[in-house]
Amino acid sequence: MCIRELLARQIPVEAIGLRDGTVSEVAIQKGLPDLSGIHTVTLYLGAKNQALYYPYILSLKPSRVIFNPGAENPEFEKILVTAGIEVELACTLVMLHSGVF
Repeated sequence: MCIRELLARQIPVEAIGLRDGTVSEVAIQKGLPDLSGIHTVTLYLGAKNQALYYPYILSLKPSRVIFNPGAENPEFEKILVTAGIEVELACTLVMLHSGVF
């Protein structure tokens, strides 16, 4: 759903997940793909499963990380803020629909 909404607003999307697949012609990549030019990371992964991704997300050097409901993680939030990355505790879909993305 989020991928479709981002694409509808002509926002470029890279998707990472646990399984191969495609959503609206966007391939879901497994693992830790080599990406660059990432502005925003939007997390749906629960806090207990995020630690593996800390170094990876930091290496992407995003401007912002959005923690969607259920993904809140005070530990990682603090790490991101210390690294100069903006943190949002919000629902990406609500942000898109309200024009504040």
